Amino acid sequence: MTRRLIFILGDQLSHGISSLQGADPAQDTILMAEVADETVYVPHHKKKIAFIFSAMRHFAKECENNGYAVRYITLDDLGNSGSLTGELTRAVDELKPQEVTLTQPSEWRVKKAFDGWRGPSETPLAMRDDDRFIATHEEFADWAEGRKTLRMEYFYRDMRRKTGLLMDGDKPVGDKWNFDSENRNPAKGDLFMPAPLQVEPNSTTKEVLRLVEDRFADNFGDLAPFWFAVTRQDALRALDHFIKMALPDFGSYQDAMLVGEKFLYHSVVSLYINVGLLDPLEVCKRAEEAYTKGDAPLNSVEGFIRQIIGWREYVRGIYWLKMPDYVSGNFFKATRPLPGFYWTGDTDMTCLQQAITQTKEEAYAHHIQRLMITGNFALLTGVDPHEVHEWYLAVYADAFEWVEAPNTIGMSQFADGGLLGSKPYVSGGNYISKMSDYCKNCRYDVKQKTGPDACPFNALYWHFLDRHSDLLGNNGRLGNVYRTWGRMSDEKRAEYLESAEAFLDTLD
Repeated sequence: MTRRLIFILGDQLSHGISSLQGADPAQDTILMAEVADETVYVPHHKKKIAFIFSAMRHFAKECENNGYAVRYITLDDLGNSGSLTGELTRAVDELKPQEVTLTQPSEWRVKKAFDGWRGPSETPLAMRDDDRFIATHEEFADWAEGRKTLRMEYFYRDMRRKTGLLMDGDKPVGDKWNFDSENRNPAKGDLFMPAPLQVEPNSTTKEVLRLVEDRFADNFGDLAPFWFAVTRQDALRALDHFIKMALPDFGSYQDAMLVGEKFLYHSVVSLYINVGLLDPLEVCKRAEEAYTKGDAPLNSVEGFIRQIIGWREYVRGIYWLKMPDYVSGNFFKATRPLPGFYWTGDTDMTCLQQAITQTKEEAYAHHIQRLMITGNFALLTGVDPHEVHEWYLAVYADAFEWVEAPNTIGMSQFADGGLLGSKPYVSGGNYISKMSDYCKNCRYDVKQKTGPDACPFNALYWHFLDRHSDLLGNNGRLGNVYRTWGRMSDEKRAEYLESAEAFLDTLD
C-alpha cells in the first residue's frame, strides 16, 4: 500500500516543493497528470501547452531517477478522466494511499476544485502551503489590513528588509529603494542585444510537440520554432546567460521597444520561475551577486529584483486577498468585444502589429508591450476587461491567473477601480513614439492629433478621459491632464471626440 500519494501540478516542478518535503521514495508515490480541463479553460497558446507538458514529463523522469514511483498520466492516456480531481480519484481508487499530499494550487479555481474533492474511503487530503514565495497569504493580509491604499512600493521595501537583498544594514544599497527613474531610456537599433538562451528540443519535447500539433492545431500561436528550456538544468543555463549577457543593460532599456527586436535585454525567465524550474530567491541572489562583483549596475539589478520580490509577490498577495470576485471587476463598465486582430496581428497600427505578432510567434511580449500597447489600446477603446484578462491568460507562456489577473484587471485595465494602481495607465501616441521606433513607418502619423491619418491613440486618449470624467475627474494624478482638456477650445475638443468616434466605428 502506498503511504502517501503526492500530487504535483504543472506549475509545481520544484524538487523542494512542500508536498515532497519528508517524502520517502520507498513508501510514497508521485502523481502527475496532463488533463484536458487545464488545456481548454482558455484557448492557450500552443507553445504554452507544449512548454508545460514537456517540463512536466522531464520533471517526472527526474523524480523516477531519484527513486520515486511515478504515476504519470499523459493527455492521450485511454483512461484519462480529463480533470485533475478525476485523476486524483482514479489514483486513490487504484493505489489506496493512506493520505494525499498536495501543495496549495496557485489558481483559485484549481484550489476550489480540490477543496471540494472527496476521495474513496474518505482518504484525507493534506494541503500544504507553497513556501516558494517570500510572503505568505497571512503576511500579505496583515500588511494590507487597515491601509487606505495598497501600493506596491511600500510592500516591496518590506520584502527587501525580509530577504536582505540589496540592503546595507537597515538602509537600501545606494541610499534609494527604487531606481526606476534611470530605467526609461529608449533604445536604438544599433545596440548589441543578445537573444535569450535557446534550447534544442530533445526526443521528449519533440513527442510533446507532435501531441500539441495534433490536438491543438486550431489554437492561437506558432508552435515552431520551440526553444524554451524544459528542465531545471537548462533554465539555470538561461538564467546564467541573461545575467552575463543582458542584465548590465536591462535596467536602462527595460521599457524600450524596437521593430523586429522581440527581447532586447529582457530575461525571459518568468515562465521558468512560474512553473518552479527556478526559485525566485535564487534568481534574485544571482542578480545581486552580479552587482556585488561589479558585473552589473545597481539600476539594472534593483529593477530586476523589484519585478520579482516586489511586483510578483505583490500581485500574488492581491490575488488571494481579493478572489474570487477580483476577476469580475469592471470599474468603467466596458462592454466592447476584444478586437479580432488581437488573435491575428492584422492591423495597420505598427505598435499593435508588432506586439501581437511576436506574441503569436513566441508566446512572449515584455511588460511595456503588454501594458502600454495592447493593454493601453484595450482600455482606451472600452474593451470588456474580462475578455482582455482571458486573452492575456491564454497567449503568454508565463501566464497563470494569480500573476496575470492583477496585472490585467488592476494595472492594465484599472477595472478594480484603483485598488492596485493610483491612476489608469493610458497614453496617447507620444509615449509610444518616445519609447520605440514603431511610429516611424506606421500607416498613421503620430504627430497628427486628429483625422483619418492621425495616430488613433491620440484622439482615443482624450475620448477616454472625457467619457470617464465623472469617475476620474477628481483623481489627483490626473488633475493637470483634465485642466489641459478644459483649456482647449470647444472646437478642438469636439475634433478629438469626433476623430475617436470615427475610429471606434471601424472597430464595431
